[in-house]
Amino acid sequence: MISRRAFLLGATAAGAAGFAPSALGHMAVSRDTLPPNAPVRHLALSAAEMEVALLGPDKPKTQGFCAYNGTPFLTWRVPLGTRLMVDFENRMPTPTTVHWHGIRVPNLSDGVAPLTQEPIPAGGRFTYNVPLPDPGFYFFHPHCDETGQVGRGLVALLLVEDPAEARLGFDLEHIIAVKDWRLDADGRWMPMFTDEGASTAGSFGTVRATNGSVIPPRIEAPAYGDVRLRTIVADSTRTIEFGCDTNNAAIIAVDGQALVPLPLSKLPDEVWRMGPAMRLDVHVRMPGPGEEVKVFDYRTAEPYLLTTLVAVDKGKKKTPFKPIALPAAKVPLPDVRRAKKLDFIVQTSAGATAIAPPLPADDPLAKALIDSFCVGDKTFWAINRTSWGAGADLRLPPPLDILKDGDSYRLTITNVTKHVHPMHLHGHVFRVLSSTRKTAIPPYLADTVMTEPNETVEIAFRAKSGDWVFHCHILEHMDAGLMGWFRVA
Repeated sequence: MISRRAFLLGATAAGAAGFAPSALGHMAVSRDTLPPNAPVRHLALSAAEMEVALLGPDKPKTQGFCAYNGTPFLTWRVPLGTRLMVDFENRMPTPTTVHWHGIRVPNLSDGVAPLTQEPIPAGGRFTYNVPLPDPGFYFFHPHCDETGQVGRGLVALLLVEDPAEARLGFDLEHIIAVKDWRLDADGRWMPMFTDEGASTAGSFGTVRATNGSVIPPRIEAPAYGDVRLRTIVADSTRTIEFGCDTNNAAIIAVDGQALVPLPLSKLPDEVWRMGPAMRLDVHVRMPGPGEEVKVFDYRTAEPYLLTTLVAVDKGKKKTPFKPIALPAAKVPLPDVRRAKKLDFIVQTSAGATAIAPPLPADDPLAKALIDSFCVGDKTFWAINRTSWGAGADLRLPPPLDILKDGDSYRLTITNVTKHVHPMHLHGHVFRVLSSTRKTAIPPYLADTVMTEPNETVEIAFRAKSGDWVFHCHILEHMDAGLMGWFRVA
């Protein structure tokens, strides 16, 4: 059992990694999302550097690869309704934090310095309270020097499993993790943050890979069987157009949240565009014995092969394809009709100046500074003319807005730049209501939404108390100013 204090605070710290002043100094501490009697699982987590053969088995090895628990693409599978108490140790030579992407955690376990905690120094420890109230596909990663540490591999996957899904009849599950590497020919890291990349579409990797390998996987699956593909763009920059060379494929979840099955064949160009941090569950019906299904990224000049599914005779008979629907999501839904409307513009930082109202002088965050190690050297982007601290200006900007706990909000996000921006809201699952460009896609739930150049997307959510960041998940964009925060009190 853990104390009521641990439930309320959501995290505990030890050693040199203490609470940020915000953690104890204001009333924006969020509610827990599981009852006190929920089953608890204690897990140890560490981050460290290691040597990995990223270029292939016969090529030079790469030093300084970052991994959790010494395992590239560490994957945890945990039952729905479990509370994880994660004892984290930073074994890297530089500071870090852990952010639980898409999980509705208490605010003080969100891993964002300086809002929820200080960066965890080398050798430091921190305990995260991670309730798992929703099934689905999530992941965790640092939120300090995110461009550098994620760029060097510090990403892990978290699958929250609903027992009801085990009875749905999938014959096979396969994970596709899209992640490039910025390496030279000798396997040495190239700069992760470049001014040219940060101010445009990002600094792309030089080596494409799936599940860490330059060789796309070949996976055997029962002929006429049902495969659940679970795809994540774990890359810092790349946007893909996910598609299959079969008509028997349907999207069944976005960012871990179930939706009414949506056949890929009904989408424009029969692809789903995904940016960094976005996840997709797709049901694929296999063809006859000896045939293959190829999964591609169609966004490149020549389609890039992500995975090949090979049909193997296991005695199954051919039946009509009917996409399997997952149990309906049970996240808090917004009251769209009564929601307050807020407008946000994603723009360049030219002429940007904070226009949001400042915090009261006695607020612990009013004078908070951002650790220079956690952000980039320059500012190129803004939200409503407000940029996150970077370079020489490390002041925490005022909140984009102050929201009321439990109320519903409709956000219009207008991208007036020349580049895509996958926008992520911490601590919440939101409903994507509409898009001025993707009119063929019905509303769905997500935690990250793609905004194209000259596109307006509308999302809605029910606000949960805490201080929550809202940012682009092209990591150089975030580190160069494209992040803000909401206070929900």
